[in-house]
Amino acid sequence: MTFRIDERSRTGTPARTRWAAATAALGTVGAGLGLRAVAAGEVAKYGGDALYTVLILTLVVLAVPRATPLASAGAALAVSWAVEFLQLSEVPYELSRRSALARLVLGSTFNPPDLLWYAIGAAAGWLAHTALLRTTAAARRRRGA
Repeated sequence: MTFRIDERSRTGTPARTRWAAATAALGTVGAGLGLRAVAAGEVAKYGGDALYTVLILTLVVLAVPRATPLASAGAALAVSWAVEFLQLSEVPYELSRRSALARLVLGSTFNPPDLLWYAIGAAAGWLAHTALLRTTAAARRRRGA
């Protein structure tokens, strides 16, 4: 996937963007753990699926801080879907039997509804990333920077 760099995404330095992305990643992990603590069943599972994609989006921004929100969301969705489709093979199941970390990252069983929830997470991440860029740009314009 090619990451388009857009002038609108140049509202801050890459270091500042990476710092924000790292903070968002930690917040996303916290939200996922919190969701698991207070909810069960489908709410926890599908909410976790959406947050999984949001986490991947934050990691994409961490790695490529000037990628546009659409490119970041698209990459996160592609990775999430790739992991889900990989579950049609035995690889994630075998790795998950040996490692709790592999189970968290790869899962073990293909579940078609997960694909929708990954898309919802990508859309939510895209909206948040876009809103943050617009807010930051507006603040810079007000300061005259």
